[in-house]
Amino acid sequence: MARSRPWEGLAYRPLSAPGTEARELFGFVGASAPQGPAVDTGWGAWDGPTLVAALLLERAGDSAMLHGPVVVAPPAFEPDDALETAARLVAGALEHAQGDGIETLFARPQGLDRVWVRAGFIPVPEVSLPQGLRGRPGLGLFAWRGGSALWSAAGRGAAREPRSR
Repeated sequence: MARSRPWEGLAYRPLSAPGTEARELFGFVGASAPQGPAVDTGWGAWDGPTLVAALLLERAGDSAMLHGPVVVAPPAFEPDDALETAARLVAGALEHAQGDGIETLFARPQGLDRVWVRAGFIPVPEVSLPQGLRGRPGLGLFAWRGGSALWSAAGRGAAREPRSR
């Protein structure tokens, strides 16, 4: 008999007031979140009337930084259930990015490497961040490129030099 999947019973939807609605949840888990107007949009997962997971997006031109996801798992959750909840929020962010002209999404790994890699994010150097998203707390950086955008080892706008032997 298959184990029930508690994350399937959650209601996933965009946050109506992302700058304020998720603030308490981020504070509860000790995660940093962008302040007020810096939040462009966000997604949440509800267990009945209670917000139990959230992901926020801070935009800078055609790039954006994801903050979270944070998950305060209901008692029936096991660790993999929390990861699946986080992955569903990231999927919502990717869908939004593709439809809203966001070319590159950045995220701090926060030990959620499985979630980021599964969604197509790759590790990138800090220098990849556009000026408008620099200085955010956290270590490590993952990024996702949408549409026809490709990663280049030479960096943005830099010409590749042939290797000397």
